[in-house]
Amino acid sequence: MRRPVIVAPMAGGPSTPELVIAAADAGAVGFLAAGYKTPAAMAAEIDAVRAGTAGQFGVNVFVPGIPSTDATSIAGYVSSLAPHAEAVGAALGEAIWDDDHLDEKIAILLADPPALVSFTFGCPPAALIAALSDAGCLVVVTVTDPVEAAIAAAAGADLLCVQGSEAGGHRGTFANDSATGEGHGLLPLLGEVADVTDLPQIAAGGIMGPGQVEAALAAGAAAVQCGTAFLRCRESGANPLYKDALVDPRYTTTGMTRAFSGRWARGLANGFMLEHGDAPAGYPEINNATRSLRAAAAGQGDTERMSLWAGQGYRSALDLPAGEIIAWLCGEGDGADPAGIGGRLP
Repeated sequence: MRRPVIVAPMAGGPSTPELVIAAADAGAVGFLAAGYKTPAAMAAEIDAVRAGTAGQFGVNVFVPGIPSTDATSIAGYVSSLAPHAEAVGAALGEAIWDDDHLDEKIAILLADPPALVSFTFGCPPAALIAALSDAGCLVVVTVTDPVEAAIAAAAGADLLCVQGSEAGGHRGTFANDSATGEGHGLLPLLGEVADVTDLPQIAAGGIMGPGQVEAALAAGAAAVQCGTAFLRCRESGANPLYKDALVDPRYTTTGMTRAFSGRWARGLANGFMLEHGDAPAGYPEINNATRSLRAAAAGQGDTERMSLWAGQGYRSALDLPAGEIIAWLCGEGDGADPAGIGGRLP
């Protein structure tokens, strides 16, 4: 890496082969998001990146949790969403558990290994980490506290993606049992993790500008991972409504919610999130049930019923080529703001 920036995997559309290619061409590293995709779709995106760049890249996969044991609460919650579904002309899906095709995806990655494979929502077995390492991959595990970091280190991870509570999107916690979804702030967490393992750390969570990059590196991180900072970039596959919402004055803050997916995630505080603050845990069951509702809302331009994942500092997301954003994050060029980006912030 010529630049210590990783473009985060953002499942559901924002991560594209074009974004990963742009990151590699800028001397950074981008991740494809295999989450929610079929194994064939993941393989096709890997092929597209290889065709577009000789640079290194990574692929992120989800570690399946255990099925919920509270079917009654999940069913009651999903039933309460019927008026929302009716409003956008959608039929709610089944609240079913799945493993996101993990075994099939791993088989593809072992046969055609990228430089890095990262895991979110848990730590894979040591044997799987060893197999990926033998295939030539560096293995990254997302952690949100020192206990998870110690587990990942013991399992043989090469690097840790240390996710602070400022991060947008789903919390990468190993368990889905938190009462609030809040957790450790990024900078203190870097030190707490360093106390239990000396594995290199990738700092993630609300990093939107060069000052935050500098602070994370000074706190001991080997690199930073940014997602929200690239949501509005030219190569992002985020829905245009989603991109516009990041600068819409209607949305003034982010919050933690289980309303859309049954797992804590940080996003723009819209009507659906505020109405359903009591949503139960149940991932991926609730996520599967609401997928059609969210898609229909996007089709109708209804951002109040879309999951608008975003980290703190989301107002600094810019509509620029990814390569320019990467250079700016690294503070490169003449002066404190070499690309004049500060003047273009909303």
